[in-house]
Amino acid sequence: MKNLSLILLFTLSFAALAKAQEVPVVKYDKLEALIKESGEKVKVINFWATWCGPCVKELPLFQTLSSEGNVDVHLVSLDYADAIDKVNKFVDRKGYGEMNIMLLDEIDYNSWIDRVDKSWSGAIPATLIINPETGKRVFVEGELKKEQLEKHIKELSN
Repeated sequence: MKNLSLILLFTLSFAALAKAQEVPVVKYDKLEALIKESGEKVKVINFWATWCGPCVKELPLFQTLSSEGNVDVHLVSLDYADAIDKVNKFVDRKGYGEMNIMLLDEIDYNSWIDRVDKSWSGAIPATLIINPETGKRVFVEGELKKEQLEKHIKELSN
């Protein structure tokens, strides 16, 4: 009985540690603070959704970029807030739990899209790349390829 109790305790402890990261649901003011936040590294902010094929296709590119540690990578899900369980499961299943991910809970897209970038039509995927030290920024609407992303980061780093 004592061994069974120890096994159960170990199993429950391990399950608590292995629990998937919960993606925070935020309002635009949190995203705006992130965009304006100072720092030394170039910041890459990608807008995506679980239902967007091109978005999902480019996520491994951002995961690799994030793991290299040379830039700050943030993924902003545009799924509806009531789909947070779906987003959490997606993030867990794909192994993106170590990344900076948030779900933006702002249904009125017209109220904030222009504040991210005036050229944004609202289509996703979309990526904002910022050098916080210089204020230089690039906005790309559409799926990015590795070479394009690296080129933009290099241009902003100089």
